Amino acid sequence: MFTPHRKRLAVSAVLGAALLAVPVAAHATAAPEVAPAAAAQAPATAAVGLDDPAKKDIAMQIVSSAENSSLDWKAQYKYIEDIGDGRGYTAGIIGFCSGTGDMLDLVEYYTQVKPGNILAKYLPALRKVDGSDSHSGLGSAFTKDWAKAAQDADFRKAQDHERDRVYFNPAVQQGKSDGVGVLGQFAYYDAIVMHGDGTDSTSFRGIRKRALSKAKPPSQGGNETTWLNAFLDARVWAMKQEEAHSDTSRVDTAQRVWLKKGNLNLNTPLDWKVYGDPFHIG
Repeated sequence: MFTPHRKRLAVSAVLGAALLAVPVAAHATAAPEVAPAAAAQAPATAAVGLDDPAKKDIAMQIVSSAENSSLDWKAQYKYIEDIGDGRGYTAGIIGFCSGTGDMLDLVEYYTQVKPGNILAKYLPALRKVDGSDSHSGLGSAFTKDWAKAAQDADFRKAQDHERDRVYFNPAVQQGKSDGVGVLGQFAYYDAIVMHGDGTDSTSFRGIRKRALSKAKPPSQGGNETTWLNAFLDARVWAMKQEEAHSDTSRVDTAQRVWLKKGNLNLNTPLDWKVYGDPFHIG
């Protein structure tokens, strides 16, 4: 059963290329003669971020639990429906929307890497409906072709590419810049997925700005737990500004639970609830 709590506010096109490359670690200049005992004292989690493959898969599962009521995020490439939130069609692994520009960006990118694909003919219609909830030029033919396109490995890779370019990589980079660990980077990612990174107060940048008025991130000398609590407080405020996002359980009974337990590295096992439904990753 899909839970209709998807999508974000208008997405900023500025994010993509500028924040694409996210280095996992920046410690490549260590002297080779470091003693084993000294090396053993280094923090084991220093180089681990949400972009670690295992952590990234966990992040995809957690987001899917909220977006699709399922941990099987790889089954969502074919998903498409209008959930009545004013953003037109919502589709794919991250909830690309016909009304917010990111679905158009996705199909344009897919057509760039695979000209003549089954969705390319809908580009004129997608450009016309951008910014509205209109289905003009799309309709059932489009939703059927979307599902067919999801059988194409190139389209699935295109969805992965746009998810990372617009949402995942910017969240991880900002998290590392702020000095937060895996949980904090995930909190940023989940916020960008829902709210986008526009210029208004309920976008990701607006949420972070609101949190900065209450606390400092570790990179500015603040306590990580205190900072993340301030960020989640700001996130909850932003969610409550829009009816479609007013259920804050993805924060209250998930992220906040892990934060209270001090699980800043998002280590498994993980137990949480979203919209009252229990989930577990062993």
